[in-house]
Amino acid sequence: MSSERLIYLPLGGAGEIGMNAYVYGYGPKHKERLILVDLGVTFSDMESSPGVDLIFPDIRWLEENKSRLEAVFITHGHEDHVGAVGHYWEKLGVPVYARAFTANLARHKMADQGQPETEIKTVSAWPVVTKAGPFSVGFLPVSHSIPESAALVIDSPAGRVIHSGDFKLDETPVVGEPFDPDLWADVAKDGVKALICDSTNVFSLKPGRSESTVGPEIEKLVASAPEMVVATTFASNVARVKTLAEAGERAGRSICLMGRAMRRMVEAGIQTGVLTSFPKVVSIEDARGIPRENLMLLVTGSQGERRAASAQLARGKYNGMQLKEGDLFLFSSKTIPGNERGVIRIMNQFSEMGVDIVDDSEGKYHVSGHANRPDLERLQDIVNPQMVIPNHGEHRHLREHAKLSKERGRESIVAVNGTMLDLTGASPKVAEFVETGRTYLDGSVKIGALDGVVRDRIRMALNGHVIVTVILDEDDEPLGEAWCELKGLPEQGRSFAPLLDVVEADLTQFLGRANEKTLSNDDKLETELRRIARNTCQTEIGKKPEVTIIVSRMS
Repeated sequence: MSSERLIYLPLGGAGEIGMNAYVYGYGPKHKERLILVDLGVTFSDMESSPGVDLIFPDIRWLEENKSRLEAVFITHGHEDHVGAVGHYWEKLGVPVYARAFTANLARHKMADQGQPETEIKTVSAWPVVTKAGPFSVGFLPVSHSIPESAALVIDSPAGRVIHSGDFKLDETPVVGEPFDPDLWADVAKDGVKALICDSTNVFSLKPGRSESTVGPEIEKLVASAPEMVVATTFASNVARVKTLAEAGERAGRSICLMGRAMRRMVEAGIQTGVLTSFPKVVSIEDARGIPRENLMLLVTGSQGERRAASAQLARGKYNGMQLKEGDLFLFSSKTIPGNERGVIRIMNQFSEMGVDIVDDSEGKYHVSGHANRPDLERLQDIVNPQMVIPNHGEHRHLREHAKLSKERGRESIVAVNGTMLDLTGASPKVAEFVETGRTYLDGSVKIGALDGVVRDRIRMALNGHVIVTVILDEDDEPLGEAWCELKGLPEQGRSFAPLLDVVEADLTQFLGRANEKTLSNDDKLETELRRIARNTCQTEIGKKPEVTIIVSRMS
């Protein structure tokens, strides 16, 4: 019996939606040669990660085994699949392969972080394959909400694996390649050991709709608007951006792109030949002089991002442009769970201006980029894999997808981040568990989830902060009283005295009665000062704040 095995290990993207990173390996146990599929990010929120800029998968296991890593393959250009490439490439140091549109975006990621753009290698679609150690990897075109998405055909001595990436079964996608069932059937005709498959929309029971179905509805809406039209969508959905722009052009409106991401995506589409035609656009400077009823703005910020063009327009003005009563604002997008508050805030701000808001609550102006349940069933029938491993989804999505696959007679298992599967045999087996988690980009510094920085920031946000300063002389006697600074706390508590005065008085009383053993020991002194400050605040305001103690000793 061969001692070599085929393994699959998700480090991100399994049990969550975002920061995708999947390892495949083949070879002797613990000596497998490895490839990485996707290297993405997820985005922070004020509730769970205040102040954090981006969140990355924890790739310590991969760093520890980087001598075995052959290459990175990127399925498509969404941030949750390519966003960490520039930040992590230096730690991995291997070539990154992608199709032309995705490679264009990845090179920008590398350049932004001062990494060599030459390490991003452009590859053609199937049947072209790239050798990487024991693997041969080909990019199999599939439709999604960004151009040139691809599944990966991963061949090893243990058999063929198809990694679906994000996909939908769209045969009229407006931009990019349509789904080709005959091509997929041909790729699968000699047998597929495992289909590693997108689970995002497993609970959606109707077949997915084509991107081409939203165009007529958008055209009708834009043509009927009496004043300025502003529309937002995912900037990466180049097909939707084109549809919106063409609707504006047909209504006799000049088109202006607002937001860096929107302009970059259109530029990338033109540079790589994905966009063979796009309506003429005007600069922001020229847009200011165009009558409102003859203008359409396409703006970033469909998810309520505070710095994006939508949010800035909602706050009053952006690059000299301002919305007014009677204007129309269209959300041609779905709100990702967790982003509802930001989107609703923007909607209310526009409503206060008298702007008419149209969202996709009726399903007219947006279609998902992910396969619904009937589409997942159809793909399984086309590929006919021996086993199905759900990925790209929260735990409930993975579990439901695994149940669906078993009901259709295929082996399946739920493997969340850190679960290494052995795919060598007739059914998937858990080989071992790897420690994984999250890494936060905080400003310009990467910090681990266990470093305590985010935890302390949450505690300060919830409970406030007290800084206590005490000065002792050379004989360990207090010089004067303790004094404090309060941050994020009420000025007055239950005693109706200033909270600052009450805390300082209690701390000073303690210093007056503390024994020499406590005053001479910094650790004991800090422990007692912290306890008293917290207890006093608990009594006065019902909260125990974070406390920082500064003890200065005169020499």
